[in-house]
Amino acid sequence: MTVIILIAAPEGLRGHLTRWMIEVHAGVFVGNPSRRIRDRVWDLLATRINDGQAILIEPANNEQGWTVRTAGRDRWHPTDYDGLILSARQRA
Repeated sequence: MTVIILIAAPEGLRGHLTRWMIEVHAGVFVGNPSRRIRDRVWDLLATRINDGQAILIEPANNEQGWTVRTAGRDRWHPTDYDGLILSARQRA
């Protein structure tokens, strides 16, 4: 399963994501796209997110069973603590 979260995204990105995923809440998309589709969607999001933020949570072969990618304004960013991925927030 793949989860994408959009924060302050430009118009059109949410509509674009609904082609492959279901929007379960405003800006929260869930689906099971293939790796190829997921990577193409991520490339599009990363180039068009501008001042917003995009977060992608995808399956991975690690202790947690998932990994995270972020793009745009880094309000939250993944931080590796001895193999455990946690989200850290930047200080203002």
